[in-house]
Amino acid sequence: MGRRPFAAREGNPVVLPLRALLALSVIVLLGCLTEVLPAGLLLGISADFGVSPSTAGHLVTGYAITTAVTAIPFTALVSRLPRKPVLLVLVLGFVVTNLVIAVSPWYPVVLATRIVSGAITGVMWSLVAVYAMRIAPPGLSGRALAVAMAGTPLGFAVGVPAGTALGELLGWRWTFALMGAIALPLLAWVAAVVPPVAAEPVRIGVRAALAVPGMGSVLVMVLTFSLAHNVLYTYLGPELARFGRESLLSTALLVFGGAAVVGILVVGGALDRFPRGVLAVCPASVVAAVLLLVVADGEPSRLLPAMALWGLAFGGAPTAFQAVTAMVAGRTADAAQSLTIASWNGAVAGGAALGGVVLDHAPAALAWTSAALMVLPLLTTVRLPRRIAEDVPERAS
Repeated sequence: MGRRPFAAREGNPVVLPLRALLALSVIVLLGCLTEVLPAGLLLGISADFGVSPSTAGHLVTGYAITTAVTAIPFTALVSRLPRKPVLLVLVLGFVVTNLVIAVSPWYPVVLATRIVSGAITGVMWSLVAVYAMRIAPPGLSGRALAVAMAGTPLGFAVGVPAGTALGELLGWRWTFALMGAIALPLLAWVAAVVPPVAAEPVRIGVRAALAVPGMGSVLVMVLTFSLAHNVLYTYLGPELARFGRESLLSTALLVFGGAAVVGILVVGGALDRFPRGVLAVCPASVVAAVLLLVVADGEPSRLLPAMALWGLAFGGAPTAFQAVTAMVAGRTADAAQSLTIASWNGAVAGGAALGGVVLDHAPAALAWTSAALMVLPLLTTVRLPRRIAEDVPERAS
């Protein structure tokens, strides 16, 4: 645990390739927005196409299912190709799919395009993580990964509330058009500053990763946390509409996103010393936040603090899951991370689907369902290895 960083041991200062990592971070931001933005636009989308909010929720469900199903096999497929051209094709895919969604007058076309976009995102999450670590100097791959993945909390903090507000002002189509337009200069930026990375075909050892003690518990935590979160988050607009507070949606999402950024910082400071504690606090805090939402009855003075607590807990959770996955998995970390991605996104789809059923048949039970499910990842913490943090240097060496 006391080993010095590479730069200090060798006496040669090394720096991160920040321009390239920031470009990767914007790709992650774009992927995050493409994935979650419909949750803040469901009411407008359902009204435009004449479908129910639960049917419009299929845009989230279909996307997430595709991401979950394709993450492992498509990542293995592109590992045989030079990474930079693949990265450019993925960004171009975001351009095309978001623009098609913005202009299509047919819901089935929009749904099909979302499925294609989900496949793009499934590859993107795995590719960007590996790319960031491979272009980093020795000993700084963890910091490089943190910079590259910073687009996720920024997406929740700024992009989703801004996109929701834009959708309310000008219509949801303009939000997707803007994402497609943003991806065009990003394409040039990636081409200019991201260095090429050679193909490195690697057999993804999914079975080996699953066999690692504690990995099953980690995946159960990831799946149940994401499931419980998305049951309510996907249908937050309809939930607020039950109380006549749909106008608060963009504000609620802004509070959630801002708190999510704070959650990242809090977890970053505590995770190395108290990984099990962090993993317990995150779902426990979400349960408390959802219960506060239940008793808030749409009253802003109670609703917004509940959203802040929810965002604080949610913001730290994905970082904690990724870090603990690496701690537990050791040499099977790459395969384990692909399993984590598949589990998280599969649960996004499951949460949207389950939430849609509850919304159609018992809308008042939506928040209660989310809170009840969130107890499961909390209970799973007792099955995690008790000394996961101390094992990192030996397993990673």
